[in-house]
Amino acid sequence: MIYPSIDKLLNIVDSKYKLVHIAADRAKVMKEHKHYQMPENEYISKKEIGRALEEVDKGLITIKES
Repeated sequence: MIYPSIDKLLNIVDSKYKLVHIAADRAKVMKEHKHYQMPENEYISKKEIGRALEEVDKGLITIKES
């Protein structure tokens, strides 16, 4: 089972495509700058993309509508 589930994330972000874009951008920042919003031992995922999705799930990433 993938954590967090896509169904749970789509309650936060209204589009799969927007979710992918947000997670990819955040994962890129994590990889380049090693900047995490939680202590590394609190993440369930080991990869940046999963960690970015966890941050979306926990509300650490705000999504602004343009």
